[in-house]
Amino acid sequence: YQVEHNMKEVNAVKEADQLRDIPRYLAKHHSQREADVWEFGINVALRISDLLAIRFDDVDGEELQISGQKTRRTRVVRPKTKAKQVKGRRQSDRPDNVNLFQSVSRNRSTARPVTRQHISTAFNDVGTIVGVHLNTHSMRKTRGYHLHKSGQSIEVICKMLNHSSPSVTMRYIGIDADDVKKTYTNLVL
Repeated sequence: YQVEHNMKEVNAVKEADQLRDIPRYLAKHHSQREADVWEFGINVALRISDLLAIRFDDVDGEELQISGQKTRRTRVVRPKTKAKQVKGRRQSDRPDNVNLFQSVSRNRSTARPVTRQHISTAFNDVGTIVGVHLNTHSMRKTRGYHLHKSGQSIEVICKMLNHSSPSVTMRYIGIDADDVKKTYTNLVL
């Protein structure tokens, strides 16, 4: 892979080969936990602070109830197959853990989630390998982008991401002037 990106701008992961390689490289170069954060994160599109705060007891059957740390609003998320698989694997591998993505600590009496900084470092490392600038926003941006690409309305994506307006969502997921220009050539009536 060639690395060609603006170091300050984080975009959605748009290429299928990069999407496939990211969890594999996270597991190889960091750990399965970091790969699980990625796979769970792109499937539930929560803010990283909310994602890392998930405890096993937050998941009740088919629903995950999250009280957003940034927005203070309670959200109900219904994780699909991939996210459920991640939760099952995490619980099976670490039955004594309290947090879905728990930090490995020498002091076992204190259960804490892995830090945002740790995940950001792992994502950045793997992003360099696969040729895309990754950080903790990449999961939400990627889910939003691919939902839009699959035909989901920007208004629904806006609601899912808890954004204030569709224009904020369009900027966030990387819908730009080039994407708008393509609409003139993608559909000829």
